[in-house]
Amino acid sequence: MTTIRNIVLVHGGFVDGSGWRGVYDELTRNGLRVHIVQNPTLSLADDVAVTRRVLDGLDGPAVLVGHSYGGVVISEAGAHPNVTSLVYIAAFAPDKGESVSTLIADPPVPPILPPREGFLFLDRDTFAASFAADLPGQVAAFMADSQVPWGVDALGGSVTEPAWRHKPSWYLVATEDRMIPPPAQRMMAERAGAKVVEVIGSHAVYVSQPAAVADLIREAAI
Repeated sequence: MTTIRNIVLVHGGFVDGSGWRGVYDELTRNGLRVHIVQNPTLSLADDVAVTRRVLDGLDGPAVLVGHSYGGVVISEAGAHPNVTSLVYIAAFAPDKGESVSTLIADPPVPPILPPREGFLFLDRDTFAASFAADLPGQVAAFMADSQVPWGVDALGGSVTEPAWRHKPSWYLVATEDRMIPPPAQRMMAERAGAKVVEVIGSHAVYVSQPAAVADLIREAAI
């Protein structure tokens, strides 16, 4: 029997919260109350503050979920008293003092264009192959053309005390991910002591495989 009714979803870089629609539909169908954080991805501090405001407004405990860079956000914001567990979806799970910048220094950085006025974008021509290889071409093209600027400051924001050290966590490894290499995902999941599932999917697994993502979130809510 599910005891936690609130689910809070945090998106990553280059996208906004609308990508969670499939997961939202899966979870709300089961009566869960789903809250989607529209974090601006300008700086880690701002994104954590936005996430905490959502958590402040809840009427009870919640599962906090992050995709990609959203994993950094939930690692920092997850200390909030309303958070009972964490779910990482093909996400960064940094330790104390780590950031996206330190975690992607080795292996090589994915096809991110040089910063423009302090913001990053993915190369449109390689967006589908790197981020969304298992989505229909039109969907991947739309995501490439509707990219949200990702602030360089967000990449450099480091975690002070990762919530996964104090709260149970789950991790979905996307085995065909070309943004965060699967071996790196497995390493972060193991380090966090997370319960791991592996799904054949791209970095956009939360869009392409919403049922699998929702299944893992429901497991963390019991």
